[in-house]
Amino acid sequence: MKAADLFVKALENEGVEYIFGVPGEENLGLVESLRASGKIRLILTRHEQGAGFMAATYGRLTGKPGVCMSTLGPGATNLVTPAAYAQLGAMPMVMITGQKPVNKSKQGKFQIVDVVDMMRPLTKYTRQVNHSGHVPSIIREAFRKAAEERPGAAHIELPEDVADAPVEGASLFEVVGQRIPQAEERVLEKAATMLRKARRPLLLVGAGANRKRASAALTRLVDQTHMIFFNTQMGKGIIDERHPLYLGTAALSDNDYLHDAIDMSDLIINVGHDTIEKPPFLMRPGDSRRVIHINFFPAEVDEVYFPHLNVIGDIASSVDRLVDLLLREPLPAWDDDVFICARDKARQNNAGYARDDRFPILPQRMVHITREVMPDDGIVTLDNGMYKIWFARNYHVYGHNRLLLDNALATMGAGLPSAMVAKMLHPDRKVLAVCGDGGFMMNSQELETAVRLGLDLVVVVLNDGAYGMIKWKQQGLGFAEYGLDYGNPDFVRYAESFGIPGYRPDSASSFRDILSGALAGKGVHLIDLPVDYSLNHELLNMHLVARDRTECIPAPGGA
Repeated sequence: MKAADLFVKALENEGVEYIFGVPGEENLGLVESLRASGKIRLILTRHEQGAGFMAATYGRLTGKPGVCMSTLGPGATNLVTPAAYAQLGAMPMVMITGQKPVNKSKQGKFQIVDVVDMMRPLTKYTRQVNHSGHVPSIIREAFRKAAEERPGAAHIELPEDVADAPVEGASLFEVVGQRIPQAEERVLEKAATMLRKARRPLLLVGAGANRKRASAALTRLVDQTHMIFFNTQMGKGIIDERHPLYLGTAALSDNDYLHDAIDMSDLIINVGHDTIEKPPFLMRPGDSRRVIHINFFPAEVDEVYFPHLNVIGDIASSVDRLVDLLLREPLPAWDDDVFICARDKARQNNAGYARDDRFPILPQRMVHITREVMPDDGIVTLDNGMYKIWFARNYHVYGHNRLLLDNALATMGAGLPSAMVAKMLHPDRKVLAVCGDGGFMMNSQELETAVRLGLDLVVVVLNDGAYGMIKWKQQGLGFAEYGLDYGNPDFVRYAESFGIPGYRPDSASSFRDILSGALAGKGVHLIDLPVDYSLNHELLNMHLVARDRTECIPAPGGA
């Protein structure tokens, strides 16, 4: 047996189903060993970035490390962005890169980059296999590191001559899980005491709580204590957002109605969030508001986040035990009216635009139509752009992992590859990728991969001919518009060049009809949707809107 064969057997031992990637000359020995595997399928992509995004999304949806592959040099450097995407977004992923022979010179320094050192700041683990006998332990450690809390990226470099080297007597390691320790009882009792003393507590649900058990525990907490909750963008759907106690999603950093409610709270129970995801609220020295941090790991002290209590351990266990402690005695009468007022003001502010039929379509209208058309268990994946804020604010999600967006690295180009993996894992569910024209063109070549895989998938390209989010920021800073407009191909004809249907709606009602039909159809469909972002500045920079930020605060001495 050669080391490449052992490498594949070790991957099979880890339960690997797919390897996404673009192999090169230095991987061909490993590819040959994969060909003989009856358990692992090689998914050839059109760019290493697409492969990395697919592997990371596999990890996000399954909790098991997704695997991607590239060759050395430019192939490996193309995995840098997916590595950061997985690492910051807490998505378990293992990257395999090739390398020239290490025991003899084959082509001098041609294409040689120190990939292991390059990956060091972007991964939890990076290692070159320098001896065939080390294959089982290195693979086991990479998968262990990638999957353990907080999940992230790992990297293995397999040189060409090591892959081809004979190996004898090597055995695989048992895949051993680990049980996360539970929080101390006295810490939970302190948390319960802080809640009993609070007048206006708020529950914040973050991405780290995106686990089935944690979702159930948090739903129980809300149902049995009647605590108002809000979530981060990556925490959407962990608790069903149709719940009457749902306040909203923190889509901005400040200055909207949701943040009025946050400012009026006196205690935030922060479950599963850390500041790698853009903070939904900012702490300041001297604030009277208290913060409880419930997570798998302690809070990293930051200028904007320094909680007063760390509840460290398995999140689901911590939340369930906290509920049990709270229910031992009658709960205090929390003052929720200010939160409900802020929520209703926000919904009232958004309602008119959700049914505004002007065209090109407003993003609020597009989101409203999408929510009406998508089934309850449908999956929407987003690229990164202006529309992400509108989906975060206005698209109610009914279960975890039904809206996939990135608010950690916030990279463009991931929306289409993420949708492809979501459909592979959930072939019975409707999957929709929503991409801006800028982000779509960064990985649009993966349409061919989606067609080749026979996926039933709908892609909506929001067409404004510019990097819209940066134009919004440019306008907000008082700068003149400059340098952010571009031309696009004819997306309908572009879709047809891949052998798939393309559509260009001419009204909000035609968009609804086309989207409904495409979701019901087979194969890949692309919708080129003109979008109007002209109201973004007015509606998202809420401090510019004439309103009284104290309108939901009761008069002094009031309840």
